Amino acid sequence: MTKVAVMSAGSWGTAFASLLAEAGSTVTMWARRQEVVDQINGGRNRDYLPDLDLPDTVRATADPAAACAGAEIVVLAVPSQTLRANLAEWGDAIPAEADVVSLMKGVELGTSLRMSEVIGQVAGVEQERIVVVSGPNLAKEIALRQPAASTVACVDLAAAERVAAACASRVFRPYTTHDVVGTEICGATKNVVGLAVGMAEGMGFGDNTKATIITRGLAETTRLGLALGAEPQTFLGLAGVGDLIATCMSPLSRNHSFGVMLGRGLTVAEATAEMKQTTEGVKSCESILSLAQHHGVDMPIVEQVVGVVRDGQAVTSVGPRLMARDLKSEHH
Repeated sequence: MTKVAVMSAGSWGTAFASLLAEAGSTVTMWARRQEVVDQINGGRNRDYLPDLDLPDTVRATADPAAACAGAEIVVLAVPSQTLRANLAEWGDAIPAEADVVSLMKGVELGTSLRMSEVIGQVAGVEQERIVVVSGPNLAKEIALRQPAASTVACVDLAAAERVAAACASRVFRPYTTHDVVGTEICGATKNVVGLAVGMAEGMGFGDNTKATIITRGLAETTRLGLALGAEPQTFLGLAGVGDLIATCMSPLSRNHSFGVMLGRGLTVAEATAEMKQTTEGVKSCESILSLAQHHGVDMPIVEQVVGVVRDGQAVTSVGPRLMARDLKSEHH
């Protein structure tokens, strides 16, 4: 029986913990707040997934060292922009031989580092032990045990296979790859595209507009990933187009919902207050744009989202600016 630590008690961390437990692992979750620990130990995480009955093999603690003690797999699911601070606090508690799983989808502000790079830099974990899980995995649907699949990426396929085996079940199917770069770029950038699609929906535009943004957003994501050394087929897989569809089309997606609120006229501050949980695309759009500019990659949709989120530009100006760009070949 695999011993797993899940460092976070948010929606996706909780849902993934339940998958691991149902697949046969014993899981200890770490939560910062004692009231959340008490809820989980009572069988529910009422703050995040109130309808999910957690298996008896899921327990919680507010002590990160206790959560990590003896773990063969350590799952990191904190908000991406807090990863560095969290690892600085308790990263040395991660066992030296454990596989370290990133469920996070973001690029760090200020450094433009991907999450696996932050884990390596701050916690000293070798890339051969860092596994990225990313795909169309809306936490509420996972909690309802609706069938889903995901990409499990590591430069060492043996590590990816260990993590895949630990979470595979009758409702969750993992597929392995060694393309960590592509998997992470897909996971981070699709959140920004989801914001753009949500804005369009909030303004009352229909499926033609949304499909256009999704398709061109995939083109931008692919350009950035290829510039960083990713493999083309990753963008057509679960981490790429699969996650992009789920994030851009589902009302369960925080990024989509946040974008809808902006499209309906709310300010970023008002939408943030309404959401209550972290919306990764809002946090990471600026760092993704910086990464793209550093590598000479054109990402006009991401650029327009940054204009709205960071610079306060009107949502209504996004469409006209994108439509007025010079005509070009679709494949360049």
